[in-house]
Amino acid sequence: MNSHFTLPRRTFLRGLGTIVALPVLDSVLPVRALGASGAAVKFPKRVAWIYVPNGANMADWTPAATGSDFALPMILEPLAAHKASFSVVSGLANHQGDELGDGGGAHARGMASFLTGVHPRKTAGADIKGGVSCDQIAAGQIGDQTRLASLELSCDGGQRAGSCDSGYSCIYQFNLSWKSETQPMIPEVNPRAAFERLFGNGDPAATLEASARRALHRKSILDYVLDDAHRLEGRLGTDDRRKLDEYLTAVRDLERRIERAAKFPTPAAPGGAHAPEMFETYEQHMQLMYDVMTLAFQTDSTRIGTFIVAHDGSNRPYPTIGIRDGHHDLSHHRDDEEKKKKLAQINRYHVTQFARFLDRLKSIKEGDGTLLDNCTIQYGSALSNGNAHSPENLPILVAGGGGGTLATGRHLRVDEKTPMTNLYRSMLDNVGVRTEKIGDSTGKLDKLFAG
Repeated sequence: MNSHFTLPRRTFLRGLGTIVALPVLDSVLPVRALGASGAAVKFPKRVAWIYVPNGANMADWTPAATGSDFALPMILEPLAAHKASFSVVSGLANHQGDELGDGGGAHARGMASFLTGVHPRKTAGADIKGGVSCDQIAAGQIGDQTRLASLELSCDGGQRAGSCDSGYSCIYQFNLSWKSETQPMIPEVNPRAAFERLFGNGDPAATLEASARRALHRKSILDYVLDDAHRLEGRLGTDDRRKLDEYLTAVRDLERRIERAAKFPTPAAPGGAHAPEMFETYEQHMQLMYDVMTLAFQTDSTRIGTFIVAHDGSNRPYPTIGIRDGHHDLSHHRDDEEKKKKLAQINRYHVTQFARFLDRLKSIKEGDGTLLDNCTIQYGSALSNGNAHSPENLPILVAGGGGGTLATGRHLRVDEKTPMTNLYRSMLDNVGVRTEKIGDSTGKLDKLFAG
């Protein structure tokens, strides 16, 4: 390969109704990843929020010690391999998820306020009102730098009208991301649709036609871009050819797993949620969605994502780990030790799937680091003690490297009742999004970004 050859920053393989964005290759970077001054080229920073429902068994979540010398409690043990890549943050609160005179409805209210810091209007009608979520504030400022302004995913499709939680509209309980006070960003629940959105050409009709044609002829999405791929390979060095091959293999692997999922019957919908169109197991569904987000970040198709692992109030059972009780029922444990133990096992199971996501991000190289190094990912819930519907001292951790700025490998305890939105202001600041206020924020949590 010509050592002076460089690719455009945004390189795509194109085919019928299809655009396959490529990860950053060395050939994209000027003079072997160094600028004329010798300074290392910076990779884009990504930010994501992963939501888990019904709080946590906090005794098995919270490390006993603060600082860097802390032992992982039972729920967080699956993250042992990533201990240096995340921080547990204790003391944060979601004040706007509290009753504030509105009575019941903690699950719907918690979901609607978690990323907005705004107390939603209690209504089961069409006159919903909340706030703009931090991910959409980011999308409004930097979303035009990527093909997709943001990516919203969920494992639970829910009702779009009527009452779901003590007089709160269902729209509150199944949505995390809000573009305006009255407009939620409905998350994609179907893995195939999420995949097609990621690799579509922006024209819904053309994307649908291409998908139908591939299904008819049993073709892969990659079959339509092979000519482009072969032409590009001839111009790449050895390392880039390997990186391209690994990436295309990952795309095809995800596509095959989605195809396999479609062959299984749809299971019964748990806890009032509508089941998505296709998945074999809940675990498979989670992993497919995590992998879609991974590819979206790897290809810089978007830098902003949200993922609802399950909606708050979900009463899904977990027979794969031997728990047939409903999750929501167990969260109202009334201090029954056996129920608390089962709740902790569900919490640990969700963390195990999150650890797999971090494994994947860490396996993808970007320059001298990894994709995980250039991410800031918050994982947590709008409740702590589900039995009391408490919105204080929430189970929150922040993972990644923040592009070299995120302080990780420690347990940070902030002042009690510190608004969650203070953390969001700092997370957005780190990706170049400037805000004076998010919901009920009172400042920023810059001590988490000490790099």
